[in-house]
Amino acid sequence: MRFDGRRRVVIEHVEPEIECGEFPIKRTPDESVVVEADIFADGHDQVNALLLYRHEQDKQWQKVPFIPVGNDRWQAEFKVSMIGIYRYTVEAWIDHFKTWRENLQKKYFAGQDIAVELQIGMEYIQSAAENTGKNIAVILNEWANRLGQEKDQSEAFDLVLNKDLTQLMEQYGEKLFATRYEKELPVRVDRQKALFSAWYELFPRSASSKPGQHGTFKDVEKLLPEISEMGFDIIYLPPIHPIGTTARKGKNNAIKAKKSDPGSPWAIGSPEGGHKAIHPQLGTIDDFRHLVDKAREYDMEIALDLAYQCSQDHPYVKEHPQWFRWRPDGTVQYAENPPKKYQDVLPINFENDDWKALWEELKSVVTFWIDKGVHVFRVDNPHTKPMAFWRWLIDEIKKQYPDVIFLSEAFTRPKVMYRLAKVGFTQSYTYFTWRNTKHEFIEYLSELTRSEPNNYFRPNFWPNTPDILPEHLQFGGPQAFVIRLLLATTLSSNYGIYGPVYELQLSQAVSDKDEYIDSEKYEIHHWDRSQPNPLKSLIRKMNRIRREIRALQHTNNIRFIPCNNEQILAFLKLDPDNIEHVLVVINLDVHHDHNGFVDLPLDMLNIKHDEPFRVHDHLSEMTFIWQGSHNYIELRHDPYPAHVLSISPRLHKEQDFDYYM
Repeated sequence: MRFDGRRRVVIEHVEPEIECGEFPIKRTPDESVVVEADIFADGHDQVNALLLYRHEQDKQWQKVPFIPVGNDRWQAEFKVSMIGIYRYTVEAWIDHFKTWRENLQKKYFAGQDIAVELQIGMEYIQSAAENTGKNIAVILNEWANRLGQEKDQSEAFDLVLNKDLTQLMEQYGEKLFATRYEKELPVRVDRQKALFSAWYELFPRSASSKPGQHGTFKDVEKLLPEISEMGFDIIYLPPIHPIGTTARKGKNNAIKAKKSDPGSPWAIGSPEGGHKAIHPQLGTIDDFRHLVDKAREYDMEIALDLAYQCSQDHPYVKEHPQWFRWRPDGTVQYAENPPKKYQDVLPINFENDDWKALWEELKSVVTFWIDKGVHVFRVDNPHTKPMAFWRWLIDEIKKQYPDVIFLSEAFTRPKVMYRLAKVGFTQSYTYFTWRNTKHEFIEYLSELTRSEPNNYFRPNFWPNTPDILPEHLQFGGPQAFVIRLLLATTLSSNYGIYGPVYELQLSQAVSDKDEYIDSEKYEIHHWDRSQPNPLKSLIRKMNRIRREIRALQHTNNIRFIPCNNEQILAFLKLDPDNIEHVLVVINLDVHHDHNGFVDLPLDMLNIKHDEPFRVHDHLSEMTFIWQGSHNYIELRHDPYPAHVLSISPRLHKEQDFDYYM
């Protein structure tokens, strides 16, 4: 926009705006974007402003009026409906008609003659008519004529204040010398599953029903009904590619492998192929396609692990040696995180001179599997690859396949994790796995949902992974698995479990480490799924509750509320449609029952302080009557150490209730 000294309005401190507009905020269809800005001008003239937004496919801007919220701060919002990129900006101007009308009122009530002022107003209306369409111009000219013909100043004054005229002038009045914010800020709209999903991780090679036999994709197919019935919608498979034999790791990460050891799936590549090949014992490409199609029949998707690293036997090592680091003794550099050594894995050298060809090849890995029906990728250790690469790759993929989801598996420094989300990752692993106390949960969730990251960082809560067995699961007993599941499924709208291991509540760790002993990463397991499993019943119940209650399908709608017991975590999930709010209270103590009082913000829930209201517990299927903000809760471990309570502001028939409290 060229400089024009007649533009008097200042627009600054626009929010949300990530890194001066360099990165997009994130939304899913039907979510709102609330925009705020400081908008003001010199002197006492009145200012008006519009929020402009459009989808990348649209040529015309949609317009929403800003509303002043105090101290020159203005607010407006719009709702996104299509996946892809939206852009928004702010336009503001001196509203001469509004300024005139306010000054006119002051003069009229001061008893001054306003004849000339009325003529000025008539000119503003006529000028607006000249700059709009024919039909609106006719209406505006009628108003101007009425104002010009009215001899009684009192009657003319009433015309000026008419709501219809005010609305017309707000919409069609001249916007002379309008200031347009210098940036068009981006919004990336992902499909709904980016906001709400339930992940189930399993190793296909352990899927066989026969002990000692290597599992196949066909074996995974047999598990689909069970996993679907539990309520999961994404099945995540660790790497399915050929596994290298050079420096293969043995059981429990032993440096020397036995001949029978299958190796780690993350040591990708052998003479049989690399990242675009399938481990022969799992099946064929056609078998994999069939698994993907079969999963869709159960309303589930297959997610693949995207691990950009290689075994020493990967074809890339011979075909593109420049993509790896070579030591002075002629050996290739394997991965290290001193003092840890990963002799079976080679990191890719992104600083090589052939980096452009490398980037294109790595992109082709993603498009290869998209062609096979995969649109969800869990990305292994993205924080060990350049941010610029991820930004390029995700942008390139999203241009052609905007529905693809990338989950960042980066347990690293917070700023690095946030940067990965900014450059494009759809969802992110988090520190939830290591948060334990009430204070820690409140502090961490407040950081994620009440500050800037809530616009670009979508948390995905995992109680465990093949790499991580946290101490509270090692020593907390069965109740620890119950509590962590309840926390994950209610605090976050995206969550996942390392499937059969979590269901069976396995807790044996390597001494003094947060790692599983006899880890499935290094050996094939056989899981007996025939035994009764109460945790599986709870998983099923929680996934059903999440699907039925819209408030649990969001994360940023969380509001922690006071409870007088430090072992009880209490929070609201507010319904975006203001229909069914949910109160969740969870006992964090794995050993003891607890009780206490919670204090509800009734005004926020649209409930009068003197009226009874209904709360329904979706875990026990019991309904209670509460009254007032201060209410008693009791959490016993049997059957569940939690309540998931829908709050209804209106009282129904007495027979609808089980207890009065």
